[in-house]
This record gives sequence, structure tokens and C-alpha cells, in this order.
Amino acid sequence: MKLDVPVVILCGGMGTRLREETEYRPKPLIEIGGRPILWHIMKIFGSYGFKRFILCLGYKGDLIRQYFLDYRLMSRNFTLHLNGTAGPIVEGTSDLEDWVITFAETGINAMTGARVKRIGRYVDSDEFMLTYGDGVANICLPELLKFHRCHNRLATVTAVHPLARFGELEIEGDRVVRFAEKPQVPEGFVNGGFFVFNKKVLDYISDDENCVLERGPLEQLAADGELMTYQHKGFWHCMDTYRDLQILTQFWDSPKPPWKTWET
Repeated sequence: MKLDVPVVILCGGMGTRLREETEYRPKPLIEIGGRPILWHIMKIFGSYGFKRFILCLGYKGDLIRQYFLDYRLMSRNFTLHLNGTAGPIVEGTSDLEDWVITFAETGINAMTGARVKRIGRYVDSDEFMLTYGDGVANICLPELLKFHRCHNRLATVTAVHPLARFGELEIEGDRVVRFAEKPQVPEGFVNGGFFVFNKKVLDYISDDENCVLERGPLEQLAADGELMTYQHKGFWHCMDTYRDLQILTQFWDSPKPPWKTWET
């Protein structure tokens, strides 16, 4: 199955619910286990063979640019001749990620729809993937893409069961017979990102900075019968608050992080 489709990642929001972190860096650069959550998301896609990325930049986007510009130097030993004109000689880069990344400025105040519309010129295929820069999952991305290609509609959204915000109590009378700390909600789906779009979806979206993808465009696609849902019942979690950051860090420190679909 052809996987050479671009992956668009929304990286431009201000992350106001994580102000203690995002005052100094954009949300996608907040680290889990010493790596930005954006890196984790890209590693998920990369582990399945998706190599081309388009990052929709906005708030503190220069820091995201700089992170990847410095990526080789910060990941490997290198030699630098201070009195020479040549750049650093970096050791052992053959096993670095073979990603091709487009850094697209989409505006400080632009909403999600406007950001997607503004990167349309970089989408060079009939379809593209799209996700948020703050959510990880153990989703099988080739199966998601296969599902999208089989139903012949314009758009697919991944529906997920979020982790409950509070511990779940199973009660008989006045007695608690089961307590589950932060279980996955058994019923009810929410938008988990990990979209697949036909390029024609861009016709539903406005360049106006107030265009919110999840409102007018997706609502209209649903009304037109062009929006399908891929139900993912495995792990999914987004980093919405500082507590979410702590939860994801705990998962990463466990013997088998649930979204780690790569070997190294």
C-alpha cells in the first residue's frame, strides 16, 4: 500500500491550559522522557513508513524550527574547526530519522481550519494525513489509511475513548466493589485527531484566521455524508493540562510505553 502521503501536524496554538510550560516554548516542544511530544508523534508515523511532514507553525514557531535545525548536532558527536569555513563534521548520522519536514508559517492567531488551508500548496498528493501536535496513540496508521481508501468519502476522523478525568467507582449499595484510577471511558467517542483527508477537503475550509476546522468544515462534511469515523479502541491520550503531562510521563517511564511503536 502506498504510504507516500504528507502528514500535516497542527503546531501553532498557544496551549493556554499549559501556560506554566507554554509561556516559554510551544506546546509541541514540551518534553516527555527528554523528547518533545511532537517528536513522539512523528516517530509514530515514521515507524509505519510515513516520512514527509508539514508542520503548521504559529506561536513560538521559531523554536520548533531551531529544534530540528539543531537536531543532528544535538543527537551526535561532531567536530568543528573554529578557524575554518566548513560546517561541523557530524559522526554517525546514517541511523537518524529520514524525515523530510516542511516548516510552514500559518500565523500566530490562526485557528485550526485556517492553518490547514494555508498549507494547501504543500499537499502534492490526492490525500493527506492530519493530526494535532499534542496527542499520541498506538493506532495502526496503515489500517487507518486503508479504511479511508475503502469507503470513498472525503474525510476520516479517528474516534477514541479518552481516559476518564476521575477514578471510576463501581458501587453496590453503599459499598465500592471496584475502583479504577483513570480508566478508559467505555462508552462515547471523541475526536482523537489522526485524520485522513482527500485534498478536496480544502475546498470546505476558509483562509480566514477565525476558521475552526472542527466547526464549519467538519460539520459540513458530516452533513454532506463525506465524513467517516475510524474507531480506535486502543490507547490514546492528549496533553491538554499539566496533569496530562504527568500521566504521559508516567506511561513513558513504564516498561512498555503504550504508544511506542518503534524499536529505537
